[in-house]
Amino acid sequence: MKPWRQRIGNWLTNHLDLPSDVILELPRITTIGQLHAYIENHRGLVLFSDNELRLRMEYGYLKITGSQFVLKMMLPEEILLEGKIKEFTFIEE
Repeated sequence: MKPWRQRIGNWLTNHLDLPSDVILELPRITTIGQLHAYIENHRGLVLFSDNELRLRMEYGYLKITGSQFVLKMMLPEEILLEGKIKEFTFIEE
């Protein structure tokens, strides 16, 4: 992320009480145990298999590994993944 953009984003979130995930274009990941992951603010599906999901983010990729993956919902910027989730990894470009 560009330093000036991050500084402005941090200022906006601190002084105007705006959500940082929206201002800084960060992914929002909500999990329910190891069974469900709801991911918002992604930029597209790169890879999907039974044991891996990879999403493009604004500044890299999000890799989720596990087993028995099923996409329950897929919208332009939101995905609901179901299966046994083992690990989340952020990969910077």
